[in-house]
Amino acid sequence: MLSVLLSRLRVEEKALLEELDRRHVAYEVLDTRTLAFRLDELDLPYQGALCREVSHHRAHYAARLLEHAGVPVVNSAAAIALCGDKLLTTLALRRAGLPTPRTLVTLTAEAAIGELPSFGYPAVVKPVVGSWGRLAARLSDDEAAQGVLEHRAALPGAHQHITYIQQFVGRPGRDIRGLVAGEEVLGAVYRTATHWRTNTARDAVTSLCPVDADLEKILLDTAAAVGPGVYGIDVLEDADGALYVNEVNHTPEFHGAAEVLGTGLADRYVNYVLDQVKS
Repeated sequence: MLSVLLSRLRVEEKALLEELDRRHVAYEVLDTRTLAFRLDELDLPYQGALCREVSHHRAHYAARLLEHAGVPVVNSAAAIALCGDKLLTTLALRRAGLPTPRTLVTLTAEAAIGELPSFGYPAVVKPVVGSWGRLAARLSDDEAAQGVLEHRAALPGAHQHITYIQQFVGRPGRDIRGLVAGEEVLGAVYRTATHWRTNTARDAVTSLCPVDADLEKILLDTAAAVGPGVYGIDVLEDADGALYVNEVNHTPEFHGAAEVLGTGLADRYVNYVLDQVKS
């Protein structure tokens, strides 16, 4: 039996569960908000697990516990830990020689204020853990940076004070979301928006993005850098058409892409999961 970890039943989770039903795959939905593990009695009846939990910390720890019990998880705890932290993701991508936006990291918000004039504007500050563009801010000058970073310094929790800043890549009003399962590119879409944050959660419009050899190589090399799994990879284009890997999502939303690429995405996603848990 397969276990499916989640706490929110979004369009993607519904599509994946419907695909499992269509194939008559036995599964149990595990709500991570109510899970309890007895570490002295970790004898679980699952052949594998599909993790679709949106909370980074719950996903990571649930995957760790299942793996400790001998249950293979897609995506793995290691992949969740890496992709869920923007700094760790960037380090892995740079180690693999992939193009990423210029990045400034300080361990306090105050330290970033003095570095930004030489780093340059515009820039984008992001929380190291977070999704859907939440708590991200575009910094246009010293005055804007000081206001935003002073606010970050006042936030509770030392993790909020780790300051991750990227150059703002002057993209053409869009970014690219590529979907990868293992060593296969499932497709790519443009996400176009009037706002500088081009998330589909923020009403970006998707359209077909042709996957040429350069984009395919970047997507597959990115997936290889973070390890086996199913990923949504965000790629930025600058004004000259150069590509930069921005972020890697270990629980990718794909309903916008499915509207453009077709409903077969859930089928191919499930193919990969079942192949992994049977191996």
